[in-house]
Amino acid sequence: MTRVAAVDCGTNSIRLLVADAQPATGELVDLDRRMMIVRLGQGVDRTGRLAPEALERTFAACHEYAAIIKEHGAERLRFVATSASRDAENRDEFVRGVLDILGVEPEVITGDQEAEFSFTGATKELTGREDQHRPFLVVDIGGGSTEFVVGDDHVRAARSVDVGCVRMTERHLVRDGVVSDPPSEAQIAAMRADIEAALDLAEQTVPLREAHTLVGLAGSVTTVSAIAQNLPEYDSTAIHHSRVPYDKVREITDRLLRSTHAERAAIPSMHPGRVDVIAAGALVLLSIMDRIGAEEVVVSEHDILDGIAWSVA
Repeated sequence: MTRVAAVDCGTNSIRLLVADAQPATGELVDLDRRMMIVRLGQGVDRTGRLAPEALERTFAACHEYAAIIKEHGAERLRFVATSASRDAENRDEFVRGVLDILGVEPEVITGDQEAEFSFTGATKELTGREDQHRPFLVVDIGGGSTEFVVGDDHVRAARSVDVGCVRMTERHLVRDGVVSDPPSEAQIAAMRADIEAALDLAEQTVPLREAHTLVGLAGSVTTVSAIAQNLPEYDSTAIHHSRVPYDKVREITDRLLRSTHAERAAIPSMHPGRVDVIAAGALVLLSIMDRIGAEEVVVSEHDILDGIAWSVA
């Protein structure tokens, strides 16, 4: 058994997992799993740089995570940074800050590496189950990018495309610095066209339509599941391995796209940091399901973070 810590720093959130890994049994026992919305990718699509206030929020979260890692006595730590820090001109400032606080240098991984970790984390528990038919299509809808991975026990093909809930919101739904409330039909159509173009790109590499089981990861998907179940608050246990039918995803997406900020914020399971970007994230999920003809999505709380932890173990 090895006690490990993994940090996944994405465009919208930074997450920590401290766990005991038991490679002999394939079991990862959580000691601490948490997430903070820091919006590291704020404005990156427009400016090409990480904003000072976004770096400040991220470094504050790193200080908190450093204390938790020390408290649990993790033997190994891996810090993976994804889309926003991959795109930014001033990413060296981000790297130095993380190194000073946590003692490790963040690995700014490629989209393909990101996809590999996501697939491992999402499917390790599913591969032995008879009710889950292979091949799997694992879809990780992040803030700045979405990863597509098709595989059985191992990855067959993977692709990362620059379509995520934050990027789509900032590109299509923001006018004069404010998120449209709700967006116009023209804005929704432009966003959908952007997503469809990204799916065309993904299909050049990944045989999306060959998959028998769609597995959805990350906050947009888990939030859709929470809404579908009418949860009184966010509940990881209820969400993990839940199944959301296509018709329910379409109904929720339509509702989110036509709601105001106040209406979305009033949803009991909605994280405050997702209120403005959830509609775009749900539309990405719906567009994927439309493209491959998926009847449902299997929702996983285990994703790139678990894959990172296994890579250290």
